[in-house]
Amino acid sequence: MQSSPDLAVGALYESLLETALRQFFDTAILDSASMPSASSAAGFVLEKASEPSTITLRWFGTRYTLRARGARRFTSHEIRLVGAIGAVLAARYRAVLNPRIVAERGDLFRGAIEDRYVGAFLDAQIYAIEAREARADRIASIIELLRVAALSSYENRPITTGILLLGTRDDPNHPGRVPSLSAPAFTESLASIKSFFRLADGLRTLFLANGDGQLLNIIDVERWSSALPERTPLDITCADAYHAHARATLQHGHVCAVLSPSREVKIFAEGAEVFTFRGAAWHLLDLEAKYQVWAEAVGEPALSRRLFQAALNLSDAREGALFVVLRRAEADASKLVARADRLDIPVANAGPSPRPSRRDLLHLLEGRSVIDLDPSVLAALASLDGATVVDREGHLLAAGAILRYSANDDLQHGGEGARTTAAMAASQFGLVLKVSEDGAITFFDRDKVWEI
Repeated sequence: MQSSPDLAVGALYESLLETALRQFFDTAILDSASMPSASSAAGFVLEKASEPSTITLRWFGTRYTLRARGARRFTSHEIRLVGAIGAVLAARYRAVLNPRIVAERGDLFRGAIEDRYVGAFLDAQIYAIEAREARADRIASIIELLRVAALSSYENRPITTGILLLGTRDDPNHPGRVPSLSAPAFTESLASIKSFFRLADGLRTLFLANGDGQLLNIIDVERWSSALPERTPLDITCADAYHAHARATLQHGHVCAVLSPSREVKIFAEGAEVFTFRGAAWHLLDLEAKYQVWAEAVGEPALSRRLFQAALNLSDAREGALFVVLRRAEADASKLVARADRLDIPVANAGPSPRPSRRDLLHLLEGRSVIDLDPSVLAALASLDGATVVDREGHLLAAGAILRYSANDDLQHGGEGARTTAAMAASQFGLVLKVSEDGAITFFDRDKVWEI
């Protein structure tokens, strides 16, 4: 029989569990049902999935079921995150009822609990309460430092910085190098040093810390990651500016945390950007799984890779864009794009015009494929107001085009912004990647498929 304090704490942590599941899985349906009292002693249990579109877990006397909408399936990263959330909450529940642990581990209750979920996800060990700080808690402490820095500025400029937290005690590029006895740990106390944020900008340079969190060095991330043994990277990992950061985490469980110029906290692990903190919330990116869904829909590997990478780069730069891959270009191009904006239709007057228009300027790209364009040129085209429209082979049909669509009962666009409304309309004719100026990327295929 549980005591009144146990019941009160249990109710609190049940609420925290529901909040976390709704935050990270906002598009899923969350159901709960009471279970027989005999199961209340089980604590947190993540049940084996009966089907890929559901995740079922038990929290004492309640069974929760997350159901994906439509034909969507939960990914291995999403299932792993649910396990991390449950492990953190179960450990905290036990700790709060144990005065000894509360006295020894006061650090457990500092900062945002969401940071602990991220740390537990990235830690190969099951999250547990110990007298010594676990790696998951060390990652959460690093995140807390970056959160605080994001609220500040240095010499009227946003602070940028970053750290590569090794999964080993020694630097694999300099084995045997012993850290100085006076070397500090990467903790919040360093933020009081005036020049701290000038030493590592997070883009080119990073602090390097060993598995215990002790600072070893300040590194050029491109040179450091290039010195590692070659290992096959994933197809899509992150924005181009952070490829070295992702490459640095391909092995040994290394984790990289960066505060970007847009005040976004980026977390890299296992060779890719895994989490981002923007808009006051954590987002599990799951880039590999989402890219595969996009690539299978497009069908042309070079085209899908080029557009997805462009979207990631524009997202990092906080530039809005709209990419449309028409399913049936010959039949639907005229329905979506005005003739004056079509780059696949030659200009009637071939001679020079005394007052050239934007169409005359874009004529330079007539007959081109986005696969052959330099990435920087594609990014410049995508940043124009309007949409970049291509066919299934990547031939450029329009750039900076204002799409033609009319409101109808089937298109639910009330209350949405202009770019979202255009994306939803265009998805009736093709596959759409929408990049918002707040950094979000959304894939539409007649309906919203996923969001990064």
